[in-house]
Amino acid sequence: MSKVFTRLGKEIVMAVKAGGPDPATNAKLRTVIQNAKGAAMPKDRIEAAIKRASNKDEKDYEEVLYEGYGPYGIAILVETSTDNTNRTVANVRHYFSKYGGSLGTSGSVSFMFTRKAVFRFPQNDLNIEELELELIDFGLEELAENEGEFFAYTAFEDFGNMQKALEERGIEVTNADFQWFPSTTIALDEAQEEELNKLIEKIEEDDDVNQVFTNLA
Repeated sequence: MSKVFTRLGKEIVMAVKAGGPDPATNAKLRTVIQNAKGAAMPKDRIEAAIKRASNKDEKDYEEVLYEGYGPYGIAILVETSTDNTNRTVANVRHYFSKYGGSLGTSGSVSFMFTRKAVFRFPQNDLNIEELELELIDFGLEELAENEGEFFAYTAFEDFGNMQKALEERGIEVTNADFQWFPSTTIALDEAQEEELNKLIEKIEEDDDVNQVFTNLA
């Protein structure tokens, strides 16, 4: 959980630096705060991150996407937020090399994925058919239900439209982020998948890494 809070803290800092400390006028910050609350991040840590971001001496973080292949040709995307790209790329390259993969160049893997926005919110007394019809005009591609929660999927560029539509309907989003979905997948047997997971787990341990996506079936 501490790694989740660290990642969210970075996202708060980046959002504040980009659009100011007021969530009422900074949609990106508003989204990150929603995500932080959904992850049970303490209120004082959220407020401290906002205050820290307003300090001109606070580090600047850059979002960088790394692309490569793992064992057995599995495509891997690594999303990072870093204040030192030299350190991060060296670490990521080391993980790939050590665990049977190879770090590629920009665009070498991402063309096999589609980036989408995903909104998660409680079902409560919402009717899935009615809500689906209402949200289609705001870019909804799919509305799925799982264990009392709804997941709304939109194209990357429709994030703002969907966020506004949900807010206007008083729907409290517990998490909103971007995810990469592979156009095709590759199946591995149990032993091969275990080998791949060693690489994935090592990458995910890095403090600069936010999320890892693959085309594993």
